[in-house]
Amino acid sequence: MIKKILLGILALLIVLVGCFVIYVQLNWDKVYDIPYPDLQVSTDSAVIARGKYLVHGPAHCSNCHVSTLEEMVATDAGDPIPLKGGAEFALGPLGSLFTKNLTPDPTTGIGRYSDGQVFRMMRHAVKPDGTASIALLMPFWKMADEDLVAVVSYLRSMAPITNKVSDSHWTFMGKAIKVFSPTFHPIEHPDASPTAPAMEATLERGEYLARNVANCVACHTERDPVTFEAIGPEFAGGMEFEPFKEMHIMLGEDPELWMRSPNLTPHPNSALSRFKTVEEWKARFRQGRLIKISPMHWGPFSRMSDQDLEALYLYLNSLDPIEHEVGELMFKK
Repeated sequence: MIKKILLGILALLIVLVGCFVIYVQLNWDKVYDIPYPDLQVSTDSAVIARGKYLVHGPAHCSNCHVSTLEEMVATDAGDPIPLKGGAEFALGPLGSLFTKNLTPDPTTGIGRYSDGQVFRMMRHAVKPDGTASIALLMPFWKMADEDLVAVVSYLRSMAPITNKVSDSHWTFMGKAIKVFSPTFHPIEHPDASPTAPAMEATLERGEYLARNVANCVACHTERDPVTFEAIGPEFAGGMEFEPFKEMHIMLGEDPELWMRSPNLTPHPNSALSRFKTVEEWKARFRQGRLIKISPMHWGPFSRMSDQDLEALYLYLNSLDPIEHEVGELMFKK
């Protein structure tokens, strides 16, 4: 009798596991029917210049959409590296991503896609083939219409470069996370504004940058290492960054060294509190990268305008002070 019960339980478990596997395999690359945003690119030089500032500055697209580790280092330092994509970002047990070719090449770049497809990718985190991207890595769903137009207009103005990029690779665990974690689902109702706050030192501009352009909130919030969902208070730091071993070795750094994001709320023990004036804050950003393996995009951020840096400082100092001891920023496990 007990043997029959155990066999029945085993059979049930096998059926449940089988159903789970089939469900994941059928849904991990689900196609979403989300309409294209009603936006059009521009050839106006002022619009293109605005897009260039965003791409190489606060939106920091230029730091990832290159081909090699050496190019990542060079573009962070300000070298004009073409945004032809191909760099691999390992996601541990989930798989690997490869940054896309953002040049207007008609066979391997965004020249293959309509304006609507590109705008939908930025606004809804839905790729041209209708499958979902990772919104948190491209946090532009509430970027203002005029800034989306500026970014895509600039990308369309670049020289086309043929560079076929590998498809992303997902393990079964990665596929399962894509199915069940909201972090990997499209943004269906982004509620974005037609216009961006003016480039002035205002709280409104600072919040817009911190949440919708520079993405400070993504990295300076403690997150689950698998789903990337927030598990700590916003802007209070604590997110852990696994070593980018190939990059560490290339830079002559310890490949076992992890990093944590610091607390950016105005608590007396936070990293933000070290900057007593906005001038000190701006001076630090103008220095650029000091820690070679820091995951922060210091290069693009160092080239932000004074007004935008001042706006960020105002906004972060307006947050509720949160006591969150994140521990050593550089550590080994």
